[in-house]
Amino acid sequence: MIGLIILGVMLLSGAYKLWSKGRQGRKAEGRGPSGGDARTAVEQGFVPADLLDTENRAPVSADQQAAVAAAKSGDWQTCAAWVDAAAADWDERIRRVQVLSELAAVEDDWLLAWRAARPQDPTAAVVHADAAVQVAWNVRGSLSASRTTQEQFRVFHQLIAQAQEAAHEAQRIADPADPVPYMVEQPIAMALGYSHERYRELWAQIAKRDPKVLSAHVGALQYWCRKWRGSHEEARAFARESAAAGAPGDLLTLLPLYAHLEQEMATQDADPDVYYKQPEVVAAADAALADLAAARPDDQRAGRLRHMLAWVLYWQDRYEEALEQFRAVDGYIGATPWTYVADSKARYLKARDFCVRQVAKKA
Repeated sequence: MIGLIILGVMLLSGAYKLWSKGRQGRKAEGRGPSGGDARTAVEQGFVPADLLDTENRAPVSADQQAAVAAAKSGDWQTCAAWVDAAAADWDERIRRVQVLSELAAVEDDWLLAWRAARPQDPTAAVVHADAAVQVAWNVRGSLSASRTTQEQFRVFHQLIAQAQEAAHEAQRIADPADPVPYMVEQPIAMALGYSHERYRELWAQIAKRDPKVLSAHVGALQYWCRKWRGSHEEARAFARESAAAGAPGDLLTLLPLYAHLEQEMATQDADPDVYYKQPEVVAAADAALADLAAARPDDQRAGRLRHMLAWVLYWQDRYEEALEQFRAVDGYIGATPWTYVADSKARYLKARDFCVRQVAKKA
């Protein structure tokens, strides 16, 4: 597996550089601040550009730092305890699984030792399955099919098939109430082109275990997007259904905002200064704000919605409301929508600092 990991990293490095060049210079990036805006933002307590964390969407907790350090030192017992401490908070469990699987996709000795010591451990099995997905996608890279080599495709399909087997194994030994092993299969479904019927069967397995896991809904939305196996209309329909199924505070209002971002980014001649001001998008932002207000103050998922709201409210010229979201997430920008372009820091700073200037003008 290590040899394939090295191959994946090499291929991904070159692929990402080419992909990044193709995403720069979009009209959506043209509405930005001047250097004076940046100074004003820092003077008002916002984080300077060189201190922004582009990897994480929120501060990294001490227990996560300890788990990462444990994995790197071979202490899989600490990793196992950290994931299991999430209990039935499925959004948190999948997040912790993904933190560890990203590490295992680069160096997996500690995970192999864990699996050898506890071959029927459902947590080890799901981390293994997700790590296999990570390795496969690293080999595939981020470029379009026309710019991906046949060798990448060959190795990718070999690895994603192995990941599918690992996911099915994790599902067989999992707690019957746990949707996470089925969530791990979602990117596999996109890779292998599951039919709509087959994907709905997978979704049914997730939803019957917990119909309100935010990460699962975001994964499903990706499947229904035009860039994968659906269309703009199907993605928006799924997003509306997700939002309607949530109670206040469930944060499922993120889905319509996500669907609109996907459509705007996929439409080459879309003007975001017009697109996001459509009544449907304004209504979606209003619903998301109400949902956010009803969420628990300690809900770790709220940052995902705040990042998206900051972007949408910025384009809707709702600068005070946008700035409230920027203040809440500032410093940590490894989140959608900033990561949807090669230079996530530039996108974030343009939106944030422009809002700072507009609000300052009214003061």
